[in-house]
Amino acid sequence: MILPTSLRWLVMLLVVATSGLAPAQTAPIAAPAAAPPPPPASAFYSRPAIEQAQLSPSGRWLAILVPVGKLRNALAMVDVDDPQKVRIIANFNDFDIYRLDWVNEDTVVFNVVDWRVANGERRDAPGLFSIGRDGEGLRQLVQLRGNFVTGLQRPGIQPLSAHHVLLHVPNDGGNEVIVGELQFDAGRDFATVVAKRLNVKTGRATAVAQQVPPNVQQWFFDGKGTPRAVVNRQGGGRFALQWHDLASDTWKVLNTFTYLDASWAPVAVDASGELFVTANSGPAGEAVLKRFDFATGKPEAEPMVSTPGFDFQGSLLSETPGGVKLGVRTTTDAETTVWFDPLLKAAQADIDRRLPGRINHLSCRACGTERMTVLVRSWSDRDPGDLWLWRAAVPKQADAMWIKVGSMRPAIDPRRMATLDLHRIKARDGRDLPVWVTTPMGTKKGQPLPAVVLVHGGPWVRGVSWGWHADAQFLASRGYLVIEPEFRGSTGYGFQHLRAGFKQWGQAMQDDVADATRWAAQTAGADPKRICIAGASYGGYSTLMGLVRDPDLYRCGIAWVAVTEPRLMYEWSFSGDLSETWRRYGLPVLLGDPTTDAAILEQASPLSQASRIKAPLMLVFGESDQRVPLEHGTRMRKALQDAGNPPTWVSYPSEGHGWLLEATRLDFANRVETFLAEQLK
Repeated sequence: MILPTSLRWLVMLLVVATSGLAPAQTAPIAAPAAAPPPPPASAFYSRPAIEQAQLSPSGRWLAILVPVGKLRNALAMVDVDDPQKVRIIANFNDFDIYRLDWVNEDTVVFNVVDWRVANGERRDAPGLFSIGRDGEGLRQLVQLRGNFVTGLQRPGIQPLSAHHVLLHVPNDGGNEVIVGELQFDAGRDFATVVAKRLNVKTGRATAVAQQVPPNVQQWFFDGKGTPRAVVNRQGGGRFALQWHDLASDTWKVLNTFTYLDASWAPVAVDASGELFVTANSGPAGEAVLKRFDFATGKPEAEPMVSTPGFDFQGSLLSETPGGVKLGVRTTTDAETTVWFDPLLKAAQADIDRRLPGRINHLSCRACGTERMTVLVRSWSDRDPGDLWLWRAAVPKQADAMWIKVGSMRPAIDPRRMATLDLHRIKARDGRDLPVWVTTPMGTKKGQPLPAVVLVHGGPWVRGVSWGWHADAQFLASRGYLVIEPEFRGSTGYGFQHLRAGFKQWGQAMQDDVADATRWAAQTAGADPKRICIAGASYGGYSTLMGLVRDPDLYRCGIAWVAVTEPRLMYEWSFSGDLSETWRRYGLPVLLGDPTTDAAILEQASPLSQASRIKAPLMLVFGESDQRVPLEHGTRMRKALQDAGNPPTWVSYPSEGHGWLLEATRLDFANRVETFLAEQLK
């Protein structure tokens, strides 16, 4: 059911939720005079006050997703020319709106989700809906499983099946978006995605191109929505990047690779048809951004962008219909943007002066013109972030528009939050080891603190970038120093750092965690007698192996949704979500071959070594986890009981590989706080 948009009280609630769009106050951060009790867990783990915001193509309108009172996430529209005019244009009784995109100046598309059920209870796809900026013309374009919005069924063309997802929104101002139909094989593994043009006014879908290569896994479109490149599966764990030659309407293979040995990988295609890739460079194999040279059939020799010490992780910015390159954005220790356009460079400088010491992320419309409008998301390590509207000064105005839209988490007081710093230390074998340290506010120099070594999941991901992070800040607010190592096997720090972790579960990867812990005790202020290790998924695995291999380091452990027996990951399960391709071609390289590396996998098993764990341990699992099934937890629990060290056990019905229900997140946080206080205080 759609609530009437004319209900004045809903608008008033929205205005309160978004801080009234009041003019900004930018007082400097300072420590509070007294030390009140720490913020409740809800300040860290409730849903943010603003889920998403996006300017219309002209910059005249701001679409924003916010919870309204105790109701679901609503889609509201703000008139940027008169920001006090706020109107809710879509809201459902049973679902939350969670992602939006502007199709053109008058139309928005969005997905829905039910944030009030755990992931094990979710049976609905995100669907796709369109609605006019004025709140008229709501249309369902893609079904949900169960298709609850029966009132939107219309004669004629019916919504596409629930297996369709939004792939791309062209910037040509038309009425079409690109959706992809996800198709699966007999074993329920993902097989291909079929791209289609979808008219948001009529619901009619058409093919985007003819003679497309089979088994497409990834599409690349130019700004107008023309398919220019695909990555398709070749078999045997290999993939091909194929280029669409528009003149002949044919596809040409540019490269074949596996995802673990690709020397270069596609990033984007611009409006002029240039292909941009990342390529490994230097002794550390750090990814740099390059143009692809079609004449030579390989990336250009000189990089466009390199970030020494880090992989290039970012994008070229061309938020104009013509695809003019405005700048480049990347993340090293923190996000940074380099603008090519002089007006955007000046805008960034002005906003950085207004909000110093923060990351100020600019999304512009009418970019590089006198009527440029910018949505600014501003955050720091101590502040989850605020949203601002900025508009350039024009001759008839005395100054630029500068208005605060709202805070992401109003319950968080940045003055009470911890600081986050990146350190580069040396592992025992001399490898460079990045380590992040979150230090509680008010810590005195030389004061030893109880500490938590928080190990990231993945493990083949980057763990941290500079900013506000709920888990670390929650622990710091309770007085704990938080240490987060980017152990070998992590991404973001060069291919050689990733490769050094191949087949090193429980071995060199674990040594890195131990080395970071000892460094923190010697240098960063961690009390060596009061350190707990904790983490989720692979981080939970590392927690268990830390207690097995380095019992002298850790007084306790907290492992949630943890891999306890790596060999279980190779077994097919009807309810599991690991693909056959990944089990056959990915895990044997990264973790070990079940046959030839049997000894490695035996040594890497916490379950096989459960009797060596003597420290107090909390084990927490989701009973509907498809990534790490509950069997991992029940086997480990029994092994620990048999060894005479029964763990503190918690399982959440219907939750999966992470906690989606707010009640679960709050319960878990409070249990963690209690457990740590018992063990470390």
